[in-house]
Amino acid sequence: MGILGRLVAGAPSWAYRWRRPLVDVLLWMVVAAPIVVARLTPPDPRFGAVLLVGSLAVLAAAVASARRLPLVGLLLVVLGSLVDGNFVFAIPVFSYLTGRRSGGAAPAAVLFSVIAVGGTVLNLGLLDTGAATWFLLASVLLFAGVFPWLVGRYRRQQQELADAGRRHVEALARERRGAAERIRLRERARIAEEMHDSLGHDLSLIALRSAALELASDLAPGHRAAVGELRASVAAATERLHDIIGVLRDEDGSAGVRPVGETVSDLVAGAREAGMVVELDAPPGVVELPGMTGPAAHRVVREALTNAARYAPGAPVAVTLALDGDGIEVRVRNGPPPAGPLPRLASSGSGLLALAERVRLAGGVLAAAPCPDGGFAVRARLPADPVAGVSVSRWPAGPVEPGAATDGPLPSDGALSDGALSDGGSAGGGFERPADAERRLREARRRVRRSLLTALAAPAGLALALSLVYYPFATAGTVLDEPTYDRMRPGTARSDLPGLPRRQLTPPLGASEPGCEYYTDGNFPLAEPTWRLCFADGRLASKERIAQ
Repeated sequence: MGILGRLVAGAPSWAYRWRRPLVDVLLWMVVAAPIVVARLTPPDPRFGAVLLVGSLAVLAAAVASARRLPLVGLLLVVLGSLVDGNFVFAIPVFSYLTGRRSGGAAPAAVLFSVIAVGGTVLNLGLLDTGAATWFLLASVLLFAGVFPWLVGRYRRQQQELADAGRRHVEALARERRGAAERIRLRERARIAEEMHDSLGHDLSLIALRSAALELASDLAPGHRAAVGELRASVAAATERLHDIIGVLRDEDGSAGVRPVGETVSDLVAGAREAGMVVELDAPPGVVELPGMTGPAAHRVVREALTNAARYAPGAPVAVTLALDGDGIEVRVRNGPPPAGPLPRLASSGSGLLALAERVRLAGGVLAAAPCPDGGFAVRARLPADPVAGVSVSRWPAGPVEPGAATDGPLPSDGALSDGALSDGGSAGGGFERPADAERRLREARRRVRRSLLTALAAPAGLALALSLVYYPFATAGTVLDEPTYDRMRPGTARSDLPGLPRRQLTPPLGASEPGCEYYTDGNFPLAEPTWRLCFADGRLASKERIAQ
């Protein structure tokens, strides 16, 4: 079983290592099939085996170079087509690979231009094959070379767009994680400040009582010295606490907004004095909670009251503290604003994260969501005897949008746990910034649109230009109009035929009648042969219209 497991574990690595060679072999077999079939059916007795082996070797070299040097592979196939016309079936494949694998467009554009100019000089200048042959070869270059290359370029731009979109999403995710982590750290620093204020107050009372005890007249000298040392130690501890926690304060920050010893009852009473309609439902022993549970409950109620006053002014608010087994449940619910829905105000999105971090550090979970009647509800469950950083597992946490905040409507209900806030990532160095990723994404989209437009418009434009160039050459001196054709009578000497054009068209493929001449009526854009005139002994023997 161990050997089988190792084989299965090694299979992905083996498959990846051999994937590219297998793809290249399959590509070579596909592009070689037309050449093999043409050479073997029927067998070519004149150096057929030598030409076949040479063609297969050229294709193998083209496939091998198409990975790193795709232009070289395309050039080999084009040169091979000069010897064997069946290489033309491989030209679209290697043109597409050139566009797909090449970073820039200039080298391929230069290659196609050189092929076009060289083919024109060779066909019309040196070989004098005629305009029809030139037009056919130019069309092959356009639709078998340029168009597949443009499609490959478009596919490459699409892949770059997908990569840019992925990097943009990753950059935004890192930024959100970094922002959430900073909010959590600020909340922890705020908790430390509140601890400093509370502990500093208690230590000051201890130092004051020690000083009073030190001055007692009935205290033995040894005890008085010990009490003095205790007072000095407490004062030094207070000073060290101030120095340590002071480092965590913002330069322009305050020491905290919660008065030392303020309970939820005091907070609700202050809200009532400010004009809010607030009802408190809490057992007498619940309003003063121990440890970190008290500050956490106070913070939940304070944030909920603040948001109710901001987003639902005049709406009644119900604050409930209830015992729930070994924990405390804090619920704050406000009704809809009496004046109707208010326009949503801009939010930084940090309120919910900071509040959830405070509740999490107290060992609880938080949930916040809009109510069906248009109000809003915030609920926190806190342990009565908290252990910092330990969540209460029997209180399930459901999903909620991590980017939402308590100072605005939430898109869905649920609870926030530690995993919903951040996955531990940060927006540290070494990663692409969201602004740069956004810029790259815009550029990739622009390149894709431009590439698609080029892939659609360039072949049509080039085909039109090619036709406009080909048509004058093909029709010059070869046009025979229909009235002139009708006046021609069989038996008339060729020199006596009225309006006979000075130049003939190239015979169509497969036409081998001796003594026959072909002319066109000027049909655009291909100027195909329209009339066939056959002569015998210098006289017109027959004439006919060629079906098109």
